[in-house]
Order: sequence, then structure tokens, then C-alpha cells
Amino acid sequence: MRIRRKAWTEPALAACPFFVEKPSTHRGQWPSLFVKQQPVMLEIGCGKGVSTAQMAFENPGVNFIAVDEVRHVLAVAVKNASAAYGEQPPTNLLFSAVDATRIHDTFAPEDGVERIYISFPNPWDERAKHHKRRLTHPRQLMQYRAFLKPGGEIWFKTDNDALFTASKRYFGESGFEIIYLTDDLHASGFEPNYVSEHERLYAGQGKAIHFLIARMADLAPDTQDTP
Repeated sequence: MRIRRKAWTEPALAACPFFVEKPSTHRGQWPSLFVKQQPVMLEIGCGKGVSTAQMAFENPGVNFIAVDEVRHVLAVAVKNASAAYGEQPPTNLLFSAVDATRIHDTFAPEDGVERIYISFPNPWDERAKHHKRRLTHPRQLMQYRAFLKPGGEIWFKTDNDALFTASKRYFGESGFEIIYLTDDLHASGFEPNYVSEHERLYAGQGKAIHFLIARMADLAPDTQDTP
């Protein structure tokens, strides 16, 4: 799903008190950007931020960082967050423009990320050579391991069968233990589930939503640093 570029993108981001420019300069220091020191969770590929805003608003005891690489999409996300919070800007939510393929340049172990959310990423399933671009590919998972807290979790949702099947293998190869899995999230009764625009669309089309929670465990002795 594409969104047209908006002339107001840069002015909106520049005026937003919870949008972070130059995110890599805050590597290892993200907790200091929040008003309160509390658990930190990261969403990679937040899109328009519909579910992000709801999740952060309903969990004031958690600090959320939401990143996406497309700035005009992030401009919509900060507007959605502003609408969700009303007159007072959020103090537990930050947005930033980050290229997920180089996310190790932005986050460090000192940032204390306890959970990563990845929802409906590009499946990159047209050509095998594109699979390394998947946000759940071992090449990415090893980057997340570098800054995720011990025992930290990844919550992953997709409507794509092939991506979900491959991702289950990726997690196992990268030292993650799958502790929850369902092939029909909406029928499972799992809570809490914050529904994004994409999820509402896919569910409305009758597509089942795959979901899993993977917990970081110790790597096998023969696991390479970079798959």
C-alpha cells in the first residue's frame, strides 16, 4: 500500500516534539530522551502508526520507539499519534526515520530494548535473492540480538503464508525460541492485540493473520555472527 508524498511532511516532522532527527546520534542514549525511565519497546516498520498510537496511549508505563524508513509515512504517523493523545503530546512515544537494514547503527545494548514489534513487513517473496531483505531474515535477527535485552522478545505478525513459514525457521536458526504461535490471531483470543490499518484491511478481506512471539535464547555454538 503506497501513500503519496505530502508537501507538509517536513514541516510536520520539524514541528513534532516527539520526532527524533538524526537517530544514530542517540545510539545507546535513547532512554534519556523520555521523561520517565521505564521499559523500552521498539516497533520496526510502524507505517501510519495507527496501532502504535493506541498501544502507547494505553500503556503509559512503557516507553515506545517507532521507526520507519519513509518520512512521508512517518508524517502521517505523528499526526495520528497527536490525534490519539489529544492536547497533551505523548511523553512515552518517539518516532524516527531509520533504515532497518542498518538498525545496528541506531540502537545499542545500553538502550535496554525489551521487546521488538514487527507487523506486516514487505514479504520480499517474488525472488529468492530478495529474501535477505526480510525484516525477519537471520541477517536482521542477528542485528536485533546485538541490542535486545537478554530474554527479550520479538512479536511478529503477517498475512503472508510463505513469509511466516520461513520466519519460523529464521528464528530457530538465529537463537530465538518461539513461545507462542497461531495461524489465526483474531480467532485465537490472544490479548492485547492492537490492530493496524493493514491488519484491519487484511482481516476484512477474510485473510487469517499469522502471529508469533519469539524469545531470545543462547546461540548454538556453531552459529555464525552474520548468516
